[in-house]
Amino acid sequence: MATALLTTYLSDYRLPLFELLAAREDVEVLCRGGGERYAPPWFADLDGQLARAPFPARRLGPPARAFTAARDYEAVIAPFAGGSLLPLAYLGARRYGRPFVLWASVWSQPRSLAHAVVLPLTRQIYRDADAVVAYGEHVRRFVARWRGRDDDVFVAPQAVEPAFTAPAGAFEQAQFRARHGLGDGPLVLYVGRLVVEKGIDVLAQAWQRARPHATLVVIGDGPLAGSLDGVAGTRLLGPLPREELPVAYASAELALLPSVPTPRFREPWGLVCNEAMHQGCPVLASSAVGAVAGGLVRHDDTGWVVAPGDADALGGAIALLLGDGALRARLGAAGRAAVASHTPEAMADAFGRALAVARARRRR
Repeated sequence: MATALLTTYLSDYRLPLFELLAAREDVEVLCRGGGERYAPPWFADLDGQLARAPFPARRLGPPARAFTAARDYEAVIAPFAGGSLLPLAYLGARRYGRPFVLWASVWSQPRSLAHAVVLPLTRQIYRDADAVVAYGEHVRRFVARWRGRDDDVFVAPQAVEPAFTAPAGAFEQAQFRARHGLGDGPLVLYVGRLVVEKGIDVLAQAWQRARPHATLVVIGDGPLAGSLDGVAGTRLLGPLPREELPVAYASAELALLPSVPTPRFREPWGLVCNEAMHQGCPVLASSAVGAVAGGLVRHDDTGWVVAPGDADALGGAIALLLGDGALRARLGAAGRAAVASHTPEAMADAFGRALAVARARRRR
């Protein structure tokens, strides 16, 4: 029998991992959709994603199917995402006696009425899962506090698809600039959703205070687009095809991820850090970003870190880094070296170890 991996969407950056798991562990991916407070159409086209999947993948169906999936599979993997997806998958695995692996991303307990209501069951899932795969060391530490142990918590280093690892050349960068009318001046890049938890308001304030001689290029969309629209020195490009992103990072002097914690959200990882670092683009992130807490982006080593929500600190760091080419070069090179081990193969290795432990535990 195959193993079921339940998730929301088939994001491009997850395809290499899922393909490896299908080949190594006979994993079939069951997709529910939903699970994002803001999911733009280009992200939420689940039918298109399923049609292009190079591995067994299909729609999960009604919510109750998350419970009954364990009846038809040898083991179940489920993430801390998608509303009722996790508790139903866990309860179903226990009902049918299947190994259950938690794919954990949270490193700070969300504070909302809904999370408070399900907190007793959440605690049980953390403690009772047969094994856990964690986004990074920060998540492993959080999970270990709930479980009282970490010998069966395996870190799967967050990775992006190999297309991001090939350096974009000068000709490609010139084409990117010309295509979007960006001129030949320095660029600072933000890629992602334009929502409160990404620190968009803080970014707008920081940019206006710093007034750097550079263009802030914003790739993405969301309800806070108006916070940046009209800010001097800012260009909103909207969402771009994913294949354009490597050259966008290569063209920039700096990539930003100024996420802020909210009662419902703390940035689980921030794969834009990986994307930028593969292109040697130095990352400036807040300490509320999982890639910082997890140890990939280290202050004045593999990147630059500021406190979340501090527009003055963010603006000062932007000015400092834009004014110091040697510092940017050092951070960019160190970042590229650090992210090299964050591969889909390393992620799949962690899932394989977790499944082996979970299967052995159920056999006892």
